Amino acid sequence: MSTPLSRRLLASAVSAALTAVIAHVVTLLVLFVGNGFDAGVLAAANGFFGFGTLISFLLLTLGGAFGGFARWWLTLIVGVVAAFVGATIGTTLVFVLAGNPFTATVFGGVIATFAGVNLIFFVALVVTYALLARRIYLSVLAGRRPAAGRRIALVRLPADNLSQGAVTHQERVLIDPALADSQWSDYVDALRAENWDVVEVPAAPDLADSVFVEDAVVMFGDLAVVTRPGSDHRLDEVDGVIQTVTQLGLPMARIEEPGTLDGGDVLKVGERVYVGRGGRTNAEGVRQLRAILASPKSGSTPWRVVAVPTSKVLHLKSAVTALPDGTILGHPDAVDDPRMFSPYLEVPEPEGAHVVILDDDVVLMSASAPRSIALIESLGYRVVVVELSEFEKLEGCVTCLSVRVR
Repeated sequence: MSTPLSRRLLASAVSAALTAVIAHVVTLLVLFVGNGFDAGVLAAANGFFGFGTLISFLLLTLGGAFGGFARWWLTLIVGVVAAFVGATIGTTLVFVLAGNPFTATVFGGVIATFAGVNLIFFVALVVTYALLARRIYLSVLAGRRPAAGRRIALVRLPADNLSQGAVTHQERVLIDPALADSQWSDYVDALRAENWDVVEVPAAPDLADSVFVEDAVVMFGDLAVVTRPGSDHRLDEVDGVIQTVTQLGLPMARIEEPGTLDGGDVLKVGERVYVGRGGRTNAEGVRQLRAILASPKSGSTPWRVVAVPTSKVLHLKSAVTALPDGTILGHPDAVDDPRMFSPYLEVPEPEGAHVVILDDDVVLMSASAPRSIALIESLGYRVVVVELSEFEKLEGCVTCLSVRVR
């Protein structure tokens, strides 16, 4: 589900307006104080920077709406370009409207202002945009939240080296990092549109698989079970997750060495916890999870852990997930033994076995499974559809990119 352009423009415009106003006011105050609190300076500076502020606002609005918030460095670039171009055009207009013909000398004078008054405006706008703009944009994009029953979704930005992510059960295919960033942003927007408060785990630019945050932590009520990934190259991914879980004030338990457990191998259906025993989760990991869920820290829910063989796909939830009513979805090419699951519904496409429960009658699914989407809709569910082609090339699916805290 791609966020409508009109909505992105609105959120970006609000973000740009606040950024431009703050930068404008900061610039006036600096000049006011620097000139001995001369009130006349305020009026003169307000007129001088007026055009630049307006033009910067327009550029920031367009930059934010068309992907400027997908990466922190893109946000910084948008801020730098908008500040420089806005101040340059705005100052040129001031000079020309004052009766000066536009010449190379005049333009040179405009550029020279970046060593003086325009430097103040440039720095104020870039710093404000870099620190505040994305937060404002996402807050506006999220829309109204329910007063009670806050629902949190943990997500993590794709790494800079996402294309180097591990592939085990399918052929490696070239991915488009820019398209992956766009698809990730749309996925996050879809969560926000369904009234989930999105919390970003600190990015890990050098950890290729870190965007698949589901593998690092599993939620059981309010208890966060931090995993110990079964692949050594993913062990460092848990550090940022621990930081976020701690900041949220959630009780925490951990899988310890020699146990291994990937969150993608854990499927909760009511009080039953299916755990895939395959390449990433070992028997000791299953044993430790059983012990954690049998302890008082897991709350009053009588969790029942059921280990199931998983050999055809990377993770259990690459093979099966469940609808809100407990029906387990699977595809014959991915499921080792359908008899392990009840009730069980076979879907027509492998990607159709992957759903994220967003509400009692709402699920998130990949656009790669149109026949399965139609099937789920025929069962009375509303399906939110997202494009995830680039992550599916890395054996990812809709469940991998978030962890829901209910």
